[in-house]
Amino acid sequence: MQAITVRDRKALDLTLTDLPHPHAAENDVIVRVHAAGFTRGELEWPGTWTDRAGNDRTPSVPGHEVSGVVAELGYGTTGLTVGQRVFGLADWTRNGTLAEYVAVEARNLAPLPTGIDHVTAAALPISGLTAWQALFDHAHLEAGQTVLIHGVGGAVGSVAAQLALEVGAHVIGTGRSSGQAFADELGVHEFVALEGENLENVGEVDVVLDVLGGDIRDRSTALVRPGGTLVTIPDPPTVHPRNGRAIFFVVEPNRAQLTELATRLHNGTLRPLVTSVRPLTEAATAFTTPGRTIIKLTND
Repeated sequence: MQAITVRDRKALDLTLTDLPHPHAAENDVIVRVHAAGFTRGELEWPGTWTDRAGNDRTPSVPGHEVSGVVAELGYGTTGLTVGQRVFGLADWTRNGTLAEYVAVEARNLAPLPTGIDHVTAAALPISGLTAWQALFDHAHLEAGQTVLIHGVGGAVGSVAAQLALEVGAHVIGTGRSSGQAFADELGVHEFVALEGENLENVGEVDVVLDVLGGDIRDRSTALVRPGGTLVTIPDPPTVHPRNGRAIFFVVEPNRAQLTELATRLHNGTLRPLVTSVRPLTEAATAFTTPGRTIIKLTND
C-alpha cells in the first residue's frame, strides 16, 4: 500500500512510500482509508518517533483521524463488521492514517451514518473529541454559563463554539480580527480581536478553553470567576486561577462521544472546519500549508 512516512526527526522528510499492508492485532480493525486528518504539531510528539516501550519505530506514518470502511477484523474484534462505514481516532504510537489502510483498535472507532461524507467525518475526531472533553468532561459547562474560547476560528475552537451554543452557554470567542466574520457566522455572542482589544475587559467567565497557550492563557486565569475552570491543551499551565481550577489534558478516543458528534453531523447542527482537500500525493506539502487540510484517498 501507499503511505506518507517520516524517517528523520530533524529533516522531517515526509515522503510517499510503499509499505506492507498493516497487520490486524487482537481487537483491531483494518480500515480502508477514504479520508484522513492530521495535526501539524504531531511531528513533535514522542509517539510519532517511538513506540510505547520507547523503541524507534521509524519510518512512521503520521495522521490520526480517519474515515473509511472496515476491510478486516482482528481476532476477537466485536461491535463492527466488514464493509461498515466508520470514523475515529488512531493510536498515537502506531502508524497513522495518511495511508491507504490503517490498523486501529475497534473501540477507537464509531459507526459513520449514511449521508455524512468521509471528508467531513475525517475532520472531526480530534477537534470534536477535544472540544467535547474540554467543555463537558473537564469544565462541566452548563446552560447559562459563560465560556471564553480562544482560537474560535480554528478546528477545535469552532467545534467548541457550536457545542457550547447548543448547550445554551454564552459564548465569547477570540482570534485575529480577520476571523470575526467566521465567528459571527458560527453565532458566537461576542468576539475579541487579540491584536488590539484588551482581553481583561471581557470580565469574569465560568470557563476558559485555551488552544493557544503562552501569555494569552496566563492572562486568562484572572478572568476565571470563583469555582470556574480554565482548560488548556497546548501544555500544562504555569499560572492558575486564584479561586478556580486549571486543567491540562490530552484528548482520548471515545466511541460514545464520537457517536454523539456523528449525530450532530447527520442532523446538520455541527460542521467541522475544512479549508482544503488534497490527495495523498500532496499530503507532505499540506503539512506546511496554513488552514485545515483533509487528505482524500478515494473518489466517493
